[in-house]
Amino acid sequence: MTKRTMTSDIHQGADRQTRRSFLGSAGVALGAMSLQGLLSRSALADDASLPHFAPKVKRVIYLCQSGAPSQQDLFDYKPALLARQGEEIPDSIRMGQRLTTMTSDQSSLPLTPSKFAFQQYGKSGMWFSELVPHQAGIADQMCQIRSMHTEAINHDPGMTMLFTGHQLPGRPSMGSWLSYGLGSESEELPSFVVLVSQGSAMLSQQPIFDRLWSSGFLSSRFQGVRFRGSGDPVLYLNNPAGISADDRRRVLDTLSQMNLRQASEVGDPEIESRVAQYEMAYRMQMSIPTLTDFSDEPESVFAAYGEDARKPGSYAANCLLARRLAERGVRYIQLFHRGWDQHRDLNAQLPLQCRDTDQASAALVNDLARLGMLEETLVVWGGEFGRTSFAQGKLETGDYGRDHHGRCFTMWLAGGGVKQGHVHGSTDELGYNITEDPVHVHDLNATILHLMGIDHKRFTYRFQSRDYRLTDIHGNVVESILT
Repeated sequence: MTKRTMTSDIHQGADRQTRRSFLGSAGVALGAMSLQGLLSRSALADDASLPHFAPKVKRVIYLCQSGAPSQQDLFDYKPALLARQGEEIPDSIRMGQRLTTMTSDQSSLPLTPSKFAFQQYGKSGMWFSELVPHQAGIADQMCQIRSMHTEAINHDPGMTMLFTGHQLPGRPSMGSWLSYGLGSESEELPSFVVLVSQGSAMLSQQPIFDRLWSSGFLSSRFQGVRFRGSGDPVLYLNNPAGISADDRRRVLDTLSQMNLRQASEVGDPEIESRVAQYEMAYRMQMSIPTLTDFSDEPESVFAAYGEDARKPGSYAANCLLARRLAERGVRYIQLFHRGWDQHRDLNAQLPLQCRDTDQASAALVNDLARLGMLEETLVVWGGEFGRTSFAQGKLETGDYGRDHHGRCFTMWLAGGGVKQGHVHGSTDELGYNITEDPVHVHDLNATILHLMGIDHKRFTYRFQSRDYRLTDIHGNVVESILT
């Protein structure tokens, strides 16, 4: 090969590389322009600035009782079940409802009353089981919804439906929607924090999937941050040995410059999200140690929440931590407490769950009121569905439980914007079907958004040529429970 040929080949190779680079960068630039257009349109949310109207509350603390508490053993008193104990559930009541595989092959579906005593509390005469005396004590601060319902009959689709508005995974969770729409009040903590505790009645390791606090197709900066129950609340919170805070700052500054340069070249918004998350992690190194140090809490607080509040990772400790997060401007705080799935041994296992949660749930509401924060905080308590009025297993053995039931269940709310000492909706005498004022999961989510100043029908995000929202294409605000 001659020198001239070699030079020509080199120039041609350079030309090909230049053309390839040009086409590649042009494609990226056009893609980035297109993506920016989509993001701009979706961020406008029907050209309305957020919030859409004056909010009633600034934040939400959601006390999710994962596994589905038995409403007729806690809140929805049904004395008729006692008179008809052991009778088959009538076809006129069941109306061909599909059952889970756990009871579909049972030869008998006997009506089963609660073994626990009920009493009325508060000015409204709200009914409560003996298992939840502390929640009964806040009856006049509570709005109880006894007519909740959902299509889901199994836990994973039920939980996914409750928090994302759809039974199939992949959509943003409620906390991510609120973070995306309203941003954060805190510069030192995430706007969406998740806490998980294990129930005393854990009969099986029912999973809590990360997708329940996922940002789905929203930017990853809006996903929930889970705090661990033991050790450092967040992994890698402390700098490695030999690395000072100044060293860490210099590394982050250099990394940020590199990431932003790449973002300008490829137009990927996730790179900017990564930069934002690195910066938040840096600030959390300072804020989290003081947040999780309960030594400044007076003894009266531990007396109110219970001794378990001294045990990191317990439900009581997480309730107290939720209050501290709320004080520091975290917008959406999600607690998950597992263990409510009483398919058997309900009469032994349900009291254990209530001992875990009853005192601390009520203490959180009272504590927020004491600090003048309840008026601007919404507390939500409940699970993904309810339990059946008939037994799973045989009544005579005594170790029976209750199966999943989505046609009616009970949740309660407390805080700003909702009526106090109020009961909404009702079920039939057997606690199987709703007879008055049904509230679907979509309706509940629409109402929560409304209290945060958001019109759920206008709050959309365009993804793959479709406008999505938390409530899908459903949902109505439950005006009758609002003040």
